[in-house]
Amino acid sequence: MKHLYLVLAIAGAILPYFFFTQFLITDGFNLPGFISALFANPAASGFTSDLLFSSFVFWIMIYQEKKHRNGPNPLTFIALNLTIGLSCALPAYLYARSPKH
Repeated sequence: MKHLYLVLAIAGAILPYFFFTQFLITDGFNLPGFISALFANPAASGFTSDLLFSSFVFWIMIYQEKKHRNGPNPLTFIALNLTIGLSCALPAYLYARSPKH
């Protein structure tokens, strides 16, 4: 299972950047335009708010794991979440938390 988490983390890094790159090519580095696109319509707003809420819950979960079970360093996975996305950070966390064998 550990290797599956690694493959999912890699795929979870590639997939969002495929779309982010398309945005950068057409709009350049336009942060206000990017944020506006995240909430362009009710469907996009629903997906965006779901992702933001899920990310927040993920942060709480990994801090609790660190406190109670001495899990991996949460800051690493929060950084992945903020720079790539939850699609990479969650499977990367599960990979890091998996037993070594």
